[in-house]
Amino acid sequence: MTVTEQPAEPAHERVNRRWNEILQETRVTQTGVQILFGFLLSVAFTPLFRELETLDRAIYVTTVVLGAAATGALIAPVSIHRFLSGQRMKDELVEAAGRLMMCGMVLLALTIGCTLLLILRFVVPGVLAEVLVSGVMLWFGLCWYALPLYLRRRSDRRSRTADA
Repeated sequence: MTVTEQPAEPAHERVNRRWNEILQETRVTQTGVQILFGFLLSVAFTPLFRELETLDRAIYVTTVVLGAAATGALIAPVSIHRFLSGQRMKDELVEAAGRLMMCGMVLLALTIGCTLLLILRFVVPGVLAEVLVSGVMLWFGLCWYALPLYLRRRSDRRSRTADA
């Protein structure tokens, strides 16, 4: 066995490890999305909200709906676990929770992007708000999706090379 090779992980240990990882990831994202969603809900009750133009109101409504959807997706693994606990369905639970987390992360990124757009439209002139938000969304895409996919492909290439 070379230094980079790991001993085979038994299936029950792998699914338990993956579930614990999802729990940790869920804790981080749930807190962030709940704080953001709470902030978004409070905006409608500020005096400045009444002065929003139609486009800004549409951005706000879209942002709140995306925030609610992100909250639902990121908290769903807890509910699924509660319903399925003890049913010997941990593989299915981990798979569903992982998919919900990915969906929730996309929704969270969109929520953050819309929140930035709403705020920056008041702070910076012209199309600069849209340019800045596009840059932030590109950054999220690179950090949250492109980099992990790149690392996965690189690892796959290395393991194929090592097997050859």
